[in-house]
Amino acid sequence: MTHSVVFLDRDSLPVPVPVFSFPVRYREYPATAIEQIPEHAAGAEVLISNKVPLDRAALARLPDLRLVAIAATGYNHVDLDACREQGVAVCNVRHYGDHTVAEHALTLMLALMKNLPAYQRDVAAGVWSQAKRFCHFGAPIREMRGAVLGIVGGGGIGQQLAQMATAFGMEVVFAGRKGEATARAGYLPFDQVLARADVLSLHCPLTDSTRGLIAQAELMAMKPGAILINTARGGLVDEADLVAALKYGQLGGAGFDVLSSEPPAPDNPLLKARLPNLIVTPHVGWASAEAMRRLAAQLVENIEAFVRDEALNRLV
Repeated sequence: MTHSVVFLDRDSLPVPVPVFSFPVRYREYPATAIEQIPEHAAGAEVLISNKVPLDRAALARLPDLRLVAIAATGYNHVDLDACREQGVAVCNVRHYGDHTVAEHALTLMLALMKNLPAYQRDVAAGVWSQAKRFCHFGAPIREMRGAVLGIVGGGGIGQQLAQMATAFGMEVVFAGRKGEATARAGYLPFDQVLARADVLSLHCPLTDSTRGLIAQAELMAMKPGAILINTARGGLVDEADLVAALKYGQLGGAGFDVLSSEPPAPDNPLLKARLPNLIVTPHVGWASAEAMRRLAAQLVENIEAFVRDEALNRLV
């Protein structure tokens, strides 16, 4: 039996995709706008989507669809309830980027603890050249050793980051769910972690319960001068509130690899801020060559398993 497979946003995965072992009619598109979904996905039994939104309306127009294979871990762009009702299976790719995303979070953390962007700006502005001594003392510099790292999200990435941070001599604490009076074993109450953490790093999915997880109240509850890292999803943090906390000195720095809308509008608050203690990278924490090859291999494995009538990495 020949299966129809369509990759809706092929350019989102710039590495070769392994060849399927089963007979296949394969089509791919560099990108797919929402209005192009019915045309691009026509007749598809398997749809591959990294970030193309598949809502109830789009899914209802795809009667042949049997599997949505997400070429990523995050699945907030796919309506799982609609898939379940329509009898469409959904799978995602897991743990392929645990190490590389944790490395990215650690890199942001290190740069901000040492205030490297501020010093780079000073050097470029000629401040060091005009100094009266051999060095230029500017923004405060802190050590990782002895600092408290609070991690929100105890999955693969959070665990990898915990190992790396421990090697630097940091004390690592995991935050329980926001609003829970009593945290699970191995976790501390969310509010307690906010108050203790010198660095808070987010590694949880974006859901209805985590959207806006960090806003003005949480930022004000954080330790003065703390650093906030987000390599998870942009919607976890209120971006305008974050910029205000940075400008008014409540936070010591922020490192973000994700924004609330991607690609972001030019007037996104984090892009407009241009602060020396704010680093924004373009959602590339996951994108090491090694991680992308693992992603592509697992994506094909998920589809192969579905064709064999096996459930692998299934969400629905």
